[in-house]
Amino acid sequence: MSKTAIVYWSGTGNTEAMANAVAEGAKAAGAECEIIACADFNESMLDAYDAIAFGCPSMGAEQLEEDEFEPMFSACAPKLGGRKIALFGSYGWGDGEWMRSWEEQCKELGAVLITEPVICNDAPDDEATAACKALGEKLAG
Repeated sequence: MSKTAIVYWSGTGNTEAMANAVAEGAKAAGAECEIIACADFNESMLDAYDAIAFGCPSMGAEQLEEDEFEPMFSACAPKLGGRKIALFGSYGWGDGEWMRSWEEQCKELGAVLITEPVICNDAPDDEATAACKALGEKLAG
């Protein structure tokens, strides 16, 4: 059984709903899964998991949330090489640039992205929820 973490930040609840759907998919695929707010996660915890999904909405000028999520992720970044991860998040404007930039950063760090990131505009609809569950299933695999 794989052990997965879903680490996220959510301001409106949209990304939290996505995190819950990712966890549902991972559990359905047989993974032991923990949902962790980014404020409760740090780089020393990475080795406890076989795979990690990071979730953060687009903020400001299409960037990661900068008070809690970005500092946590930056601290984890040097240890992401070779690690199985997935990315997800919601946005309210723009076209997903923040996710493309984040995905590229993860690739440059040598992280193993197990699937395409999942993004949705505002609250996740049925299609986005299904995509999050599928992401969780792949994370567990």
